[in-house]
Amino acid sequence: MAPAVGTDLEYTPPDGGWGWVVVLGAFISMGFSYAFSKAVTVFYKEIQEFFGASYSEIAWISSLLLAVMYAGGPVSSILVNRYGSRPVVMFGGLLSGIGMILATFSTSIIQLYICIGIVAGFGFSMNLQPSVIVVGQYFLKNRPLANGLAMAGSPVVLSTLAPLNQFLFDNYGWRGSFLILGALLFNCCAAGALFRPIGPNTPKTKKDKDKAIQDEDPEKVNISLVEPSKVVIPEEKESCMTKFTRALDLTLFKHRGFMIYLIGNVVMFIGFYAPIVFLAAYGKHLGVDEYSSAFLLSILAMVDMIARPATGLIANTKWIRPRVQYFFSCSIIFNGICHLMCPLATGYLGLVVYSVFFGLAFGMVCSQIFETLMDLVGAKRFSSAVGLVTIVECVPLLLGPPIGGAIVDTFGDYKYMFFECGAILVAAGLFLFVGNFYNYRMLRKEAEAESRDQKEDIEMKDEQNLKKHDYDQVSTDEKAKNDNEVLPAKDNSEKCEDVNGSGHQC
Repeated sequence: MAPAVGTDLEYTPPDGGWGWVVVLGAFISMGFSYAFSKAVTVFYKEIQEFFGASYSEIAWISSLLLAVMYAGGPVSSILVNRYGSRPVVMFGGLLSGIGMILATFSTSIIQLYICIGIVAGFGFSMNLQPSVIVVGQYFLKNRPLANGLAMAGSPVVLSTLAPLNQFLFDNYGWRGSFLILGALLFNCCAAGALFRPIGPNTPKTKKDKDKAIQDEDPEKVNISLVEPSKVVIPEEKESCMTKFTRALDLTLFKHRGFMIYLIGNVVMFIGFYAPIVFLAAYGKHLGVDEYSSAFLLSILAMVDMIARPATGLIANTKWIRPRVQYFFSCSIIFNGICHLMCPLATGYLGLVVYSVFFGLAFGMVCSQIFETLMDLVGAKRFSSAVGLVTIVECVPLLLGPPIGGAIVDTFGDYKYMFFECGAILVAAGLFLFVGNFYNYRMLRKEAEAESRDQKEDIEMKDEQNLKKHDYDQVSTDEKAKNDNEVLPAKDNSEKCEDVNGSGHQC
């Protein structure tokens, strides 16, 4: 069983109030960030024909978008630690919208890589990380539920965008569609405006800053308050590496639970997104019409929409929350099994059934992916942990879809791609399950050893105090005995003085 969930924040999260408005903002911001890479796949078949690209080449659009979105995590975390979540998300919404608008004027596949993959992808990274972090700052007791609701933004936006994109393409082409989508992404700026600062990131007033400085060094403050123009307090110079390590806690790479989580997720992400990227194209490959193929993504999204908050509620129960790491591992295994069974679907009805189970499994994983990380490292180190995890995970996200596309190009069939993704996810889930079992076992042993050491220290201190007490008692007794031996002589002297006035003649 996992250790009890606690908090290492310097304040008590409200677990409600304005926090639910923050969840709404995260719902919008994270919805566009996660759903966009899936919804844009509706255009891939036509873009592929327009530029004469292969399956592998067209898959690089989503790969670059996801990789840059995750690779920008450390930059986003540093900016959040410095400026807070609100301005970072507003900047990300502006950047992602500009990237999509610029993609409208692309004349080659390389320009799509740059505009959508790099520019818009970096904007999404500015949307994603702060949204995850700010929810963790507002919630503790209800955090799994809040994360589940915020993460539900992805399927809600996806279920809307998938058919909308097909409608936009039929009426305006892919260029006009990208222009409209770019305008929609500016809504992330409004979502970011809802992220009111809280806790340690709340800006202090001048009075609070002066008081804090005075507590550290009253003399410097008193002097600076009297003569601010003449006094200059020297500051120690810091190297760039020192500033970087202070912004991102690199000691997390020595954290056993964090490393287990990181390795398992790196393996998982190799096969996590490729099935979504090629789902609509797979439907068209089997002879399903365009709208029905796009509707598969909507089915997946609608089930995902219900699965995420429902999983958050289940994960928040007293039976599951202490074991949330095992629940997460089983969800990944279930996801992999769905992909292994997908090639059995040879018609549209089979694809609908696969989309339902895939949406359920996908929602279960996504609802817990950040909750499990916070459960391992704590809320205080979560900002750094997210940044470090995302920059490492960008590599499998970059390679996963192109590897799936290369498999399709090689064999001319999608089923081998689904087999590859399913096997990878099952392996990742088994690794996380065994790794977390080992981690919790070691944590129990370390806690027991620490308890024994503390008990021995207490016994040793008690024994030392007892010996000191006995020594002090013996010293007191000897002193009293010596005093008793001296006192009679003094009494005789005083007696003599009483008799004849001189102690020398007694």
